Amino acid sequence: MSRLALVTGGTRGIGKAISLALKGAGYRVIANYSSNVEAAERFTQETGIPISRFDVSDFAACEIAVRKIVADHGPVEILVNNAGITRDATLHKMSYEQWQEVIGTNLTACFNLCRCVIDSMRGRGFGRIVNIGSINGQAGQYGQVNYAAAKSGIHGFTKALAQEGAAKGITVNAIAPGYVDTDMVRSVPPNVLEKIIAKIPAGRLGHAEDIARGVLFLVADDADFITGSTISINGGQHMY
Repeated sequence: MSRLALVTGGTRGIGKAISLALKGAGYRVIANYSSNVEAAERFTQETGIPISRFDVSDFAACEIAVRKIVADHGPVEILVNNAGITRDATLHKMSYEQWQEVIGTNLTACFNLCRCVIDSMRGRGFGRIVNIGSINGQAGQYGQVNYAAAKSGIHGFTKALAQEGAAKGITVNAIAPGYVDTDMVRSVPPNVLEKIIAKIPAGRLGHAEDIARGVLFLVADDADFITGSTISINGGQHMY
C-alpha cells in the first residue's frame, strides 16, 4: 500500500497544489482544512482526495483527528505542515489576539501535528515531515512581526526535530516560499504587489506548483540523507 500523507491547509493555495502533487505521485493523501467548508467540499469532489476538518492550533482537536485518520486510513507516514494565516499590523497597533492567532495556526500547529505522529514514525522507523516556512521568516517583513516570528520559529523547530528524528529514519525539512500567486498574496494592494515583483530576480510571483515540487523531492523514500534543511523557493529574492 502506498504511503499516507497528511497536508494541513491542504485544500486551497499552496496546500492544494501539494495535495494534488502527492496524489499524482502515487501517495494517498488526506487534506486538512478548518474554515472554508464550501471550498473544501468542492476540492474533494474535484480531486477525490479525502478531507479532514479540524483546528490545527488546538492540540486536542489534532489528537482526535489524527486518531480517526489512522483508524480509517492507516498511519501517517508523511506530514506537511502547511496551514498558515496572516493578521498583519505594525507592532504598536497589533492586538494580542492578532499575535496569538498567527502563532497558534502557523507555529504551534507544527508542534501539535508532529507530536501526534512522531511516536508512530519512530516506531515504524520511517517518517517524512515538511514544514512550510516563509521568506518573511528569513528576512522579516514590515507589519508582520507575528507572521515573521512564527515562520522563523518553524525553521528552528525543523532543525531541532531533524536531529531527534535522524537516527529513527525520520527526516524533517522546511521549505521557505517567496511570494506565491495565491489568494493571500493577490489580496495585497496592486501598487505594493508591483514593488514586490520588481524585487524578484526571476521577474514573477511563484506558482503553488513550484512549492509542491519541492515537497515531492523531500518526501521521497530515497531522500533519507536530507534532513534539517530549509529549501528557499523564492525566485532569487532572498538568498539565505
